[in-house]
Amino acid sequence: MQRQSGFTLIELMIVVAIIGILAAIAIPAYQLYVKRAYVSEAMTLASTAKTAVAEYYSANNIWPTSNASAGLASSTAIVGQAVSSVEVLASGSVGMIQITFNDKVDGGKHLWLTPQVASGATSWKCTSDVSVQSALPTICK
Repeated sequence: MQRQSGFTLIELMIVVAIIGILAAIAIPAYQLYVKRAYVSEAMTLASTAKTAVAEYYSANNIWPTSNASAGLASSTAIVGQAVSSVEVLASGSVGMIQITFNDKVDGGKHLWLTPQVASGATSWKCTSDVSVQSALPTICK
């Protein structure tokens, strides 16, 4: 009688099922990791705008109303892999930096950085309408 070597069909099906379960766990975790990286890129792109806005306010005691008035490139020139624009806005006494995401994060959604001045120091409040809140930095939650 010959002895067969190798895996049986049941053993192979169990291995495939285990791989499927691991993939079901790993893929969403990886997708969230990628979105967090893209949001981090947005915060990095906004750092130059944050500095320019704070300097403009220190010099003029009002918020800049546009990228040009803050001394920045146009909003559509400040882009990244997941960022379609970084725009400086102001309405009355409220300044703001608006970051617009493309489809890699949440197409057309925004992250807003609002400056707040206390004792001559500028701090930033972060809000967003991005649907994946867990991808945002802790200051935005």
